[in-house]
Amino acid sequence: MIDFSSLSSLYRDELLNCVVPFWLHNSQDTQYGGYFHCLDRDGTVYETDKYMWLQGRQIWMFATLYDKVERRQDWLECARQGAEFIKEFGHDGDHNWYFSLTRDGRPLIQPYNIFSYTFAAMAFARLAAATGSDEYADIAKKTYDRILQRASNPKGEWCKAFPGTRPTKGFSLPMILCNLALEMEPLLRPDDFNGIIENCLHEVLSVFYREEDGIIVENVNMDGTLSDTFDGRLVNPGHALEAMWFVMDLGVRLARQDIIKKAVRIALQMAEYGWDNEYGGIFYYMDRLGRPMQQLEWDQKLWWVHIEAMIAMIKGYSLTGSRECLEWFDKLHDYTWSRFKDKEYPEWFGYLNRRGEVLLPLKGGKWKGCFHVPRGLYECWKTLEKCSRTENRDGTFRRENSSRVPSI
Repeated sequence: MIDFSSLSSLYRDELLNCVVPFWLHNSQDTQYGGYFHCLDRDGTVYETDKYMWLQGRQIWMFATLYDKVERRQDWLECARQGAEFIKEFGHDGDHNWYFSLTRDGRPLIQPYNIFSYTFAAMAFARLAAATGSDEYADIAKKTYDRILQRASNPKGEWCKAFPGTRPTKGFSLPMILCNLALEMEPLLRPDDFNGIIENCLHEVLSVFYREEDGIIVENVNMDGTLSDTFDGRLVNPGHALEAMWFVMDLGVRLARQDIIKKAVRIALQMAEYGWDNEYGGIFYYMDRLGRPMQQLEWDQKLWWVHIEAMIAMIKGYSLTGSRECLEWFDKLHDYTWSRFKDKEYPEWFGYLNRRGEVLLPLKGGKWKGCFHVPRGLYECWKTLEKCSRTENRDGTFRRENSSRVPSI
């Protein structure tokens, strides 16, 4: 039987005593502001360019810790100084957020990437909630408006595809909007919140999820049909699993039993689909027809994929009592903690080969920052804490809101 109380303490201690201090002490740029992302195994800075989506993620993370865990001034100041840096240098003056900057804030790459926008909006919305700042709230709302304006063509003028030949839409944006809308809800009108949520849930659960195959695909034709192309066959199990816990959170917010039940079912299908039965772990990319991959890193095992899968499974168990979710959480916990956690230095490795051996010893880079590990530890800690309160003495499951959420 799983000891939820001990596991909850394990995740809490790893977050607060290992991972958060690593970023707090090593990543802040005390000369120019903002954060260094490219940190070697021991926290040494090896590259000073600053990526806006990772800046926004770290602001959000420390603002969340301050708002949800403890009102520590050093956490607030870490979030605030990052926000002030990107407020001044991170966009073009009209809330179009660059992809990257030099250390001192000069633009390097144009604002082509919609996720620079989504994480800026998340950052300022959370910091506004934590501080009551009207200025931060205004930045979040203006950025959110920009996101919606670009939703039909996320890369805008920087899109490389020739117009009209093979128009497609991607899973990533409706997926992230499921989460962003919850972060933005206090700043939105109810009709606007409900409208975006209804559309995103439809896209995630009824367009990109293919009931006939039991999987979520990354790209579809504009009319929602499948495309027999590299992009059209692409499956990213980690994206799908991350999206499913976003959908579970929405199901709780909307008191929608059907949404929670479907999200749990899809999460279980995607874990089974993505698991490497030979070496363990979840594949990074897959082809829905089993054809050769164009992504050479397809069989790597990545930190965020496994952390997001753990969140999905423990939330699925907490909300429904699914023993299958609990078994998957146990399996993922063992794999993740035994391979990604660095036993000599703080923070976790990000990149393993298919066999589960460390490929890159870095703790931060262009794609890995202060986000998936601390957010995952926080979500698992809080969900395990809830499970410890709802577990009966005999080890059977007792739902806190059984009238609202059914067992599956």
